[in-house]
Amino acid sequence: MRKVLIIGAGRSSSSLVKYLLEKSDVENLKIIIVDIVLENAQKLAKNHINATIFELDIFDIDSRKAVIMNSDIVISMLPARFHIEVAKDCVEYRKSLVTASYVSKELMALNKEVVAKGLIFMNEIGVDPGIDHMSAMQVIDRIKNQGGKMILFESFTGGLVAPESDNNLWNYKFTWNPRNVVLAGQGGVAKFIQEGKYKYIPYHKLFRRTELLTIKDYGKFEAMANRDSLKYREIYGLEDVLTMYRGTIRRVGFTRAWNVFVQLGMTDDSFIMEGSENMSYRDFTNSFLAYSLHDSVELKLRHYLKIDQDDTLWSKLIELDIFNADKKIGLKDATPAQMLQQILLKSWTLDKDDKDMIVMYHKFGYELDGKKKQIESNMVVIGEDQAYTAMAKTVGLPVAIAAIKILNGEIKTPGVQLPIRKEVYEPILKELENYGIHFKEKEVPYLGYNSFNFGA
Repeated sequence: MRKVLIIGAGRSSSSLVKYLLEKSDVENLKIIIVDIVLENAQKLAKNHINATIFELDIFDIDSRKAVIMNSDIVISMLPARFHIEVAKDCVEYRKSLVTASYVSKELMALNKEVVAKGLIFMNEIGVDPGIDHMSAMQVIDRIKNQGGKMILFESFTGGLVAPESDNNLWNYKFTWNPRNVVLAGQGGVAKFIQEGKYKYIPYHKLFRRTELLTIKDYGKFEAMANRDSLKYREIYGLEDVLTMYRGTIRRVGFTRAWNVFVQLGMTDDSFIMEGSENMSYRDFTNSFLAYSLHDSVELKLRHYLKIDQDDTLWSKLIELDIFNADKKIGLKDATPAQMLQQILLKSWTLDKDDKDMIVMYHKFGYELDGKKKQIESNMVVIGEDQAYTAMAKTVGLPVAIAAIKILNGEIKTPGVQLPIRKEVYEPILKELENYGIHFKEKEVPYLGYNSFNFGA
């Protein structure tokens, strides 16, 4: 049997493993699942006859090399910073590699060796990045093949709570790594281009520069810019495009309220707060406000950020209980970002019966036969349950499908790469449709960059 090695059995691996096990007989696969916590692998394997599990610490070099050497293809579901060690072993033992993470400079530096050995290192093959690349390139290539010239491309994705589970004022719950949510937008300036004009949004302004969009049957959303949209002009072959803008989707009102945390400094991860282990929610909030002998913490915050008491934003803050003097955060030597995350976990963790939702939206503007045209498309995926979430489904299925198609020789071009070529995206998108992951597309009058109204 052909051995598929999966390193990492976290939440995003559930649909990946399920798909591969379902295909294991017809594809002659042995699925080897390894994780530092054996119980994680056991939950995914479910005693399937074609599954084997091992406990593995990836820093145990000899054990890591042994499992990679004895596999036919490797899937790394580790945190992105650990992929490089796995990748080096894959080069050494001539194994192709699949990851859902952004390709790093260190990984790209292996390209020459990967090509020389005829290997495929497929990266960014999850949801975002992943399905966004493939669905975008499918339409862009079609437009170009018709003789059209791309002048605008915008793309937004959000991991959200499903409408039936949306029961808080923020219209949000954690559906992926909470730390990434708290730190989103930090570490660089958001860069993009609109109508030929370069735009830059520093972190402290990011959450007040948003666009509105509407998706039929799901209502209104807001979108904010991701870090660097400009690099995708070259990746997508759109060097001359006048508008290139990628971002993140949230429900309307979220970013304005989140901006309170940014302005106070609660999302800062660069310093340790003194006495953090003894802080109450109220102490934590008060730490970022000026001293006053008479004014309450609530009054100081409202005055500082000019928030009216009847503002819906204020209701959102009250809902999080950030002024509670009895609740302890309970983290020692913690940064503000870690403290905030701990508070939010109490309110934004999915309940047992909750479902998550992935929303993706694309807009394509182009010229054809002297006329400007516009195509808009969206994808909405609702999770099944806590194990097989929409996030796990849209991350794991493209990874699994890519791995099988590499094994079967259907994806042939070697190198460290993204899923932007037709040989990759076409069969994977077609297979995803069988699992309810598909785009609704329509042509609308060309309105330029400032039009977000799919299906309204």
